[in-house]
Amino acid sequence: MKALVYTGTQELVYRDEPNPSKVSGESILKIHASGICGSDMHAYHGHDERRIPPLILGHEVSGKIQNGKFKDKDVVLNPLITCGKCEYCRTGREHLCPSRIILGMNKPIERQGVFAEFVSTPDQNIYEIPNGLDKNEAPVAEPTAVSLHAVLIGEKSLKKPLSECKVLVQGGGAIGLLCGLILSKIKKTKNIVLSDPNKLRLAECSKYLDAKFVSPTDKEIMSNSFDIIFDTVGLEVSRQQAIDVVKPGGSIIHIGLTQPAGPFNFRKMTLQEVTVIGTYCYTNKDFEQTLEILAKKEIGSLDWIEFRDLKSGGEAFKQIHDGTCVAPKIILLP
Repeated sequence: MKALVYTGTQELVYRDEPNPSKVSGESILKIHASGICGSDMHAYHGHDERRIPPLILGHEVSGKIQNGKFKDKDVVLNPLITCGKCEYCRTGREHLCPSRIILGMNKPIERQGVFAEFVSTPDQNIYEIPNGLDKNEAPVAEPTAVSLHAVLIGEKSLKKPLSECKVLVQGGGAIGLLCGLILSKIKKTKNIVLSDPNKLRLAECSKYLDAKFVSPTDKEIMSNSFDIIFDTVGLEVSRQQAIDVVKPGGSIIHIGLTQPAGPFNFRKMTLQEVTVIGTYCYTNKDFEQTLEILAKKEIGSLDWIEFRDLKSGGEAFKQIHDGTCVAPKIILLP
């Protein structure tokens, strides 16, 4: 099969790779479409110890099953593979499973990713694409589930309805836009500010989301002025801004993974009872709810997705790296 292979820092090669082998309890997926995630970019930059080259990256995917009980079905995969037996898996928090791994990772266990023509997946991770969801847009289910999980966690932490909150979303990539769309269209939040240094990205997001769109240094982002912040960036500077602008008793929902550590105003967090929550992935229930949301068009048009050929995926990564990519999400087609 052809695959886009991560071979080194900022190096991707489109080349022949062995087809996945049949494994008991798993099915082979012929890939329709696969999305580029921020975590794929972290690997591309050489900043992810869980993804070591050479490796086929990618975990946002749809396709047609080639064998087994789902044969010939158009499906989307939940790429988060868990043990199904531990305390977390038994209590509906499978995303915290100590043995979890995602497609497109090789530490601690190798799982080749979906920037290819075929991939093997456990049968329990297969979901049929519901009516109303286009098969080439279906890979957006994974980042939508991430965003839904983050919004639901944030909602539980607040002392007033999200619809009454002033919200800051840091970052105009797919997760930031999706958080904004879920807040606006599902939670009926009216006072949303989305920040990003890329003016072209802000302009693109503004076509789909009812919010104020500003640079991270805009005067609109004032100290002690937001009930809840969704940091989809995960930089030292975004965390520092989040704790500065959150109101007393407010919440910071930390989603981004760009920088693992850095200075933070723990004094303000303590004295003003600020809730800081890290969030990773989603539960199976979140993923199922996401498919329903997308099938019913509850967050509106997905025209903000841009499609590219898999063989040109290296150029797409480079444009995201350079900041010249306008689309919040690029999906690759084999």
